[in-house]
Amino acid sequence: MRTRLLALSVLGVAVALAGCHHATRPDGTRVDKKGVSNLQGFESFIATHPTPEQFKAMYPGVLLMLPGTISTMEVRYDNTRFFPSQDKDGRIIGGDFH
Repeated sequence: MRTRLLALSVLGVAVALAGCHHATRPDGTRVDKKGVSNLQGFESFIATHPTPEQFKAMYPGVLLMLPGTISTMEVRYDNTRFFPSQDKDGRIIGGDFH
């Protein structure tokens, strides 16, 4: 009985600590999973016309709402949902947060 309780306690601590992982971007900066807080850096990144895959790698905490993606009508003020404008090749050329 005590062994099970100890195993469950260790498992609970491991799960709790797994949620505390701080990811980093390819350029070494820390990922803020709460949304974009540095808008100037974000706009500089968008100016490079990234692909959706590059966007997701650089900003994993931001939901990229590509055409055809189903979305709710909730209002978000934390810059976690980005609606991009794309060129004919599918590269992101602009957009805005909703």
